[in-house]
Amino acid sequence: MTNGDTRGPLLTAAGLVKTHGSTRALRGAHVELRAGEILAVTGASGSGKSTLLHCLAGIVRPDAGSVTYDGQRLEELPEKRLSELRRTEFGVVFQFGQLIPELTALDNVALPLLLAGTGRAEARARAGEWLERFGVRGQEELRPGEMSGGQAQRAALARALVTGPKALFADEPTGALDSLAGEQVMTTLAHTARESGTAVLLVTHDAQVAAYADREVRLRDGAVTAQGVAA
Repeated sequence: MTNGDTRGPLLTAAGLVKTHGSTRALRGAHVELRAGEILAVTGASGSGKSTLLHCLAGIVRPDAGSVTYDGQRLEELPEKRLSELRRTEFGVVFQFGQLIPELTALDNVALPLLLAGTGRAEARARAGEWLERFGVRGQEELRPGEMSGGQAQRAALARALVTGPKALFADEPTGALDSLAGEQVMTTLAHTARESGTAVLLVTHDAQVAAYADREVRLRDGAVTAQGVAA
C-alpha cells in the first residue's frame, strides 16, 4: 500500500450539493481522486456515497459545485460527451454487476469495445483476455444467470476495465458476494488497477474492502468528515 502523496489529482470535486426530492444527499462534498491510486469512500447507509460516485462519474449532475476531470467541468458537458467518457476513459461497476442478461460473459465484456468502434473479432479476443485475467476462463459462453455471483462480478469488472480507462468507479462491488468471493474479487481488482495505473474510486461500507485502498474518505450526511491513509 502506498500513500499516494506524490500523485496529482486526476479528478476533483468541489462543493458538491445534490438533492433527491426533499433529501439533501450531498452537502458541499469535496474530494480528489489522484492518478493511479485506490480511494475508498466510506460511511453509513444514506451518507451520500453512491450519489458522490454518480456525480464523479458524470452519471448525474450536481445541483451545485463542480467536478473537474482533465480540465473539463463534467457538469457543463453535453450528455453525448459524458457518454463518450464513460465508454472510453471511465469504467463503472455496480454492486450487482448489471451485466446484460441476454449476452454471454464474453459479449458483455466485449460490448464497450464494440460501442467504441473496435472490430468484433478483436473485441472478443480482448474480452477473452480480460476474462482470463479475472479468473473466469471457461465461462465465456455462459450468460449471467448461469454464473455464480463471484464469476458475474469478475466479468463486470473485466467489462469496466477492458477499454483501459483512466478511472474506475466501483459502487459496493463486493456487496452481493460472500466474504471469500469478495476477497478474491478485491485482490484481483487491486492488483489489476495498480498494474495498469487505473485510478479507482471505491464506495464501500466494509472496512475489509476499504483496507485495499491507499486513502480513505469518510462521508456523513453528505459531507466529508475525514480523510486519510486507509487503515
